[in-house]
Amino acid sequence: MILTPEIVFRKIECIHPEYLKAHGITALVLDVDNTLTADNSQVLEPSVQAWLDAMRAAGIRLTIVSNNTAKRVRPFAERIGLDWVPLACKPLTIGLAVARHRLGVKKSQMAMVGDQIFADRMAAGLYGCPCLYLLPRAPGDRNKFVQFKRKYEPYWLDRYYKKGGVVHE
Repeated sequence: MILTPEIVFRKIECIHPEYLKAHGITALVLDVDNTLTADNSQVLEPSVQAWLDAMRAAGIRLTIVSNNTAKRVRPFAERIGLDWVPLACKPLTIGLAVARHRLGVKKSQMAMVGDQIFADRMAAGLYGCPCLYLLPRAPGDRNKFVQFKRKYEPYWLDRYYKKGGVVHE
């Protein structure tokens, strides 16, 4: 199902290079808000920086694809040394297509990492690449549209759990 998560991780730090290599994933497309950092934050936690360093050391290619503006994404992405695609319009797939072209990988080698079912998971499903779905880093979102969409996410998470899915720690 296009909205039911394929796999759920507690947070980004729970995704390990061994898992990615076992699934043929060589590149990750990363959301920003509530994925790499809290909603609208420019602060990167040391554990996330260590995770980014471990991914790079393992040869995993990384880029940011965000629905947010360049004004929000650019300073964050440049500070952590990642390429970025702003205004990605997820769940539309144009941002993922741009990222894949820049990364130089096949769809099957790339995974979307994000915290929103109706943006990240749906975009990955429509594009035909895996989604590594995360529980949000912070409890709230400032964006009213995101707040509205979050009301419907428990239904899709419940479908994941009913299929025997677990949250990977």
